[in-house]
Amino acid sequence: MTNNIIRGRDVARTIREETTKRAAALREQGWVPHLASLEIGHNPSAEVYVRNQKRVAEKVGIQFVNRRYPQEITQAEMLAAIGALNVDPRITGIILQRPVPHHLDLFQLQGAIAPSKDVEGMSPSNIGKVVYDQFVLGPCTSLASVEILRATGQPLRGMNAVVVGHSEIVGKPIALHLLAELVTVTICHHGTRDLAAHTRNADALFVAVGKPGLITGDMVKPGAVVIDIGINQIETQDEAGNIVKKLVGDVDFDSVSKVAGWITPVPGGVGPVTLAVLMKNTVAAVAMQKKAYEAAMRQ
Repeated sequence: MTNNIIRGRDVARTIREETTKRAAALREQGWVPHLASLEIGHNPSAEVYVRNQKRVAEKVGIQFVNRRYPQEITQAEMLAAIGALNVDPRITGIILQRPVPHHLDLFQLQGAIAPSKDVEGMSPSNIGKVVYDQFVLGPCTSLASVEILRATGQPLRGMNAVVVGHSEIVGKPIALHLLAELVTVTICHHGTRDLAAHTRNADALFVAVGKPGLITGDMVKPGAVVIDIGINQIETQDEAGNIVKKLVGDVDFDSVSKVAGWITPVPGGVGPVTLAVLMKNTVAAVAMQKKAYEAAMRQ
């Protein structure tokens, strides 16, 4: 099967270009997008993500600041820090870097971020709006995954899609996004009895469970779109026989790429698009705040 590898940077470029134009227009009207990153403790992988966020933010015209908090910070202290940013008019977007230390309640912290500044789309309020087809500040990874599907040019209406993974911030929102496009959706999870029976019927297959090599070539419909959202670090051998660490997805790329019509690589697939969507959300949040402010001034 001749396949097309979907390079995330190509999809992301289109999103960034539009975001750059919107950010410039807002700045001309006196509204400056300003994204605050909240990083707790020391986590090398999070630091890489923060650097990438800063780089892309500055490229599209968004101010970026990283607030770093000590590993031992208490829940009350972190809630107070978030509360202060919620009422700071200079800050228009907030992103809480994960993972957070085990002694902190991530759900409560995420829910404490003002919905209007929750540019990751992970607060209960913004996730709840997805049920009503309101995706302006939807979860970034799920929005990115659907954008990648659109980029293939396939008509979504009537398509059969299978989502493997039912997390609140990826699997479930993807399913809801697709339902809004009149896609027929099946969600699979660890309780699914015969996973392959479902995945073989998928015109579009989304996989987000965190299990390397879960999906193999014999589980995929020929010509299907396969979007691998998983990020896993494994140990393997290089050509010299040395043990090295490697990033892989949930899909066995070598076997699936021989069957699929389109497939995303890991890394370089969903990741760059998720980052671009984060910036799109950041600018969208400013536009919403501007609209709310102008409405209040008219009263």
